[in-house]
Amino acid sequence: MGLAACLICAGSAAAQAQASVSPTEAALDAVRAVRIVRPGEVVPGTPADLNASITVRYGLAKPNAVLLLMPGFLGGAGSFDRLARQIVALDPGMAVWAVDRRSNLLESGAAIAAADPAELVRIVQQGIPARPASSVTFMKDWGLDTTLRDWREAVREARTLTPNVFIGGHSLGGTLTGLYAGYDFGNTPFGAAPTPDDQIGFKDVRGLIMLDGAPGNTTSDPISWNQYQNGGVGRLGYVPGINRLDEIPYVNSVIFNPTYASRAVAQARLAATDPGALAPAGGLVSYAATNLAAGLSQLERQYALLPFLTLRTGQATNAAVISNPLPRLLGAAENSQFVLGPADRSRPVGWQTDADAMTDPLDFVRRFSNPVSDYAEWYFPMRLSVDVGAAQLDTVGTPFAATLRVWHTRAVSTPILGIAAQNGITTENDYRRYAAFTRATVTTHTLPGASHLDITVAKSDQVARWTLDWMRGITGPATAAQPTPPPTL
Repeated sequence: MGLAACLICAGSAAAQAQASVSPTEAALDAVRAVRIVRPGEVVPGTPADLNASITVRYGLAKPNAVLLLMPGFLGGAGSFDRLARQIVALDPGMAVWAVDRRSNLLESGAAIAAADPAELVRIVQQGIPARPASSVTFMKDWGLDTTLRDWREAVREARTLTPNVFIGGHSLGGTLTGLYAGYDFGNTPFGAAPTPDDQIGFKDVRGLIMLDGAPGNTTSDPISWNQYQNGGVGRLGYVPGINRLDEIPYVNSVIFNPTYASRAVAQARLAATDPGALAPAGGLVSYAATNLAAGLSQLERQYALLPFLTLRTGQATNAAVISNPLPRLLGAAENSQFVLGPADRSRPVGWQTDADAMTDPLDFVRRFSNPVSDYAEWYFPMRLSVDVGAAQLDTVGTPFAATLRVWHTRAVSTPILGIAAQNGITTENDYRRYAAFTRATVTTHTLPGASHLDITVAKSDQVARWTLDWMRGITGPATAAQPTPPPTL
């Protein structure tokens, strides 16, 4: 018995020592990942095959705990590929289920996956034509209620596997996490009858995780009932009201649209396979650049147009630049730079990886598109943006309470973990302000040096470790990787 006890202690110590070492890239790539499409909320008018709840599942099929992660604005399940693998590699008892919203089923990703290099060049230059708005008018009903109910189908399935179910999200996904917690999934009108516990969002889960996004912080500006119905101008331009969603069912702007999204995926594939080659002329940039530079200059913090679409990987080389004030006008702490083209026109703009950068550029473009998911959501439902702008923290006492059932935020008592990016769009105080609106306890961290997107794609596994440590504090050691049992004596 004494020998058995020693072997158990040795096994536990070995498991802890292993967990203290960051997983290798090979270990991350070895994590099992499978895409699962299940029936979702039935929305009248939507084709039956699009009423779907979609998750990309990393790790064991029968885990000790499940963390379901919702992506941000314009994001797909692929945005969690590295973080999900880090969490599972650090703790094989964990599973991470990354959500793809139902609109991801409208994408033409298979065409890009099957494309040869010549076809990828064509797609970078021309893109895959977007579906006409008239063919997807049913998206007008893909708002907050549909999104949360699709998510809940996956949550309820996870609860059949383990009682240790957590939800979380990045950016807008963090906002949706809080809205899920306060949501009433019943069918009775507001105030008609008390809601049973099993119909209140936060009763489904053991904790909420918000990654550089929180309710009331990353949503659009609060909107009035008239704006909700008829539209108005927000920080990023005109936002239609629900009366115009037949005409504008998905985000379709000069900054982002489905055709542009397909071009970005194709450029990422070229950057992953041949980073130093010349990017297609007439592609994502108007000047001569390498594949890696053409892809990353859209998102790199010092060059990006939008403060919520930034990461830190390195910098352009051989680049002539001018100051760009647009990000600061949209809430960034500083101006960015606009790349005009090569400083020496005999050579293309290249890319230099910074040793101290948060994210590895080659790893980022390699994971941008993979067999089970991709980083972007090509057809982001405009209704979801409008609904989130209306819901804010909750809808009690507002005209939106009848249809947006965020009625229980003040009662939320499940613990909250909030992780901010130092150069992102939230602070630890944002999480504390949200928690003060609830009855929940909150734990906060800030990831030093990180921009908004780095928090899910960084080389460091710090976010994964904070997440696992916090979850174990709620569930106990059951979610930790179990040591190999000692031999029978």
